[in-house]
Amino acid sequence: MKNTTPLLPGFHLQTLRRRPLSASQKLAAKQKRIRDKSISQLGDCFGSFIPSSELDRAPTGTFSRRRLFSKENTFWGFFSQVLDADSGCKEVVSKFQAFAAAKDITAPSSSTAAYCNARSKLELTSLENILRHTTHDLQQHENAGRWKDRRVVVVDGTGLSAPDTVDNQHIWPQHGLQKTGCGFPQLRLCACFCLQTGTLLSHRIGNRKNHELPLLRQQWETFKSGDIFLGDKAFCSYYDIAKFKDQGVDSVITLAYRKPVESSKAIKVLGKNDLLIKWPKPRWNKILSYTREEWLALPDEITLRQIKVTVNTPGFRVKEFYIVTTLTDANRYSAEELAELYYQRWDVELFFRDIKTTLGMDILRCKSPNMVRKEIIMHFIVYNCIRRLMLEAAVQQKISPRRISVKGSIQALRQWQPLLNKADLTPPERRRLVTLLYETIAKSTLCERPGRSEPRCVKRRPKPFRLLTAPRYVLRETSLRDKHGGKRA
Repeated sequence: MKNTTPLLPGFHLQTLRRRPLSASQKLAAKQKRIRDKSISQLGDCFGSFIPSSELDRAPTGTFSRRRLFSKENTFWGFFSQVLDADSGCKEVVSKFQAFAAAKDITAPSSSTAAYCNARSKLELTSLENILRHTTHDLQQHENAGRWKDRRVVVVDGTGLSAPDTVDNQHIWPQHGLQKTGCGFPQLRLCACFCLQTGTLLSHRIGNRKNHELPLLRQQWETFKSGDIFLGDKAFCSYYDIAKFKDQGVDSVITLAYRKPVESSKAIKVLGKNDLLIKWPKPRWNKILSYTREEWLALPDEITLRQIKVTVNTPGFRVKEFYIVTTLTDANRYSAEELAELYYQRWDVELFFRDIKTTLGMDILRCKSPNMVRKEIIMHFIVYNCIRRLMLEAAVQQKISPRRISVKGSIQALRQWQPLLNKADLTPPERRRLVTLLYETIAKSTLCERPGRSEPRCVKRRPKPFRLLTAPRYVLRETSLRDKHGGKRA
């Protein structure tokens, strides 16, 4: 018999006997509906490491409407673009198309215009806040493995290349010896890393004419009282050593621009090749990188420790060098320990290699200065996220995070990501997979090869193409004239 029971507004016959949903159940259902329309499952690998407040939908204006290229989806698409081996916009659009097909959503166009437009709407300040959050989060786990219970901040600079556009050339000009249209914009990057965990703490961007010292001075707020500043000879500066000392930060750097002090002129001989010395304040001249007022505020002299380090390893270019430091307590900081600490400074070169080579930041792709800055910050966000996974895996497996390979961790994450992205995973199953991921990452250890020396040369020969010595359009016209017997087609 056909049911003729009238249905009142707001009621459904099949749900009359069901219990009403609780507030938590309604919230969980709403989150599931949002999750089903989001491509942000990659964030499950990092939990609360990325602040969700920075990716929330805006009430009005940009990213206020819930679309496929929302702020959250665009951020994670940009994130996966850095993490993927191809690192192309086309691959991200294909990923969105596959996601839309799986969720029965209208697939976006194969053109990258919509994604690139959404990516350009990501605010630079929002990305900087996310990077700052990842830095602060990692600093909460830096206590393990500190040197003498102190954080060591290692600083260095490197160069980057950007696409050859007018706007990029205006801010980051190419080398002066190159002809117009034959070079690429050159960026100067100075960054501070935590030596224990490899965390990127801060960075500043300049052009090739900017020295690393002024870029470092823009990052003084990164250092805290009790830190140790570790740098090479480019940072050997009376002004910066004195300023760091006033801030409660000790310095360990290579001697440069000054002659080593002889033992006869030292305040005290602390040991073999270990002297307690004094540096007088340099004379004022206009070529100094600080003002006369700042020079007058400097102390007349500072007490330092000078250590001569002899390199006995075959194959090293340097046979001996000098270290100057404000760590003058020879009982607590022996000369051998300081020499070993400076030897670890080479890790900053490996940090840059992980970012530039493994993550592909050496040659940037964005064509506007604003997007170049976003691209650099996004690489740093991904790098810190990988470092977080490595740190958690190291703590779980009780090994040093410095022994884990960044490239091996990225490869493991790429392969485990599809498993972690399944929507039907139960919490126990997800925890089991994450534990196995940590075990896989912890097994990707680097071989310890102390004293390893390799010649600085390459075996692979480049392609036999001639160098671009004139703008491409000029060579194109020349080629056409030669092809048609001196006449243009």
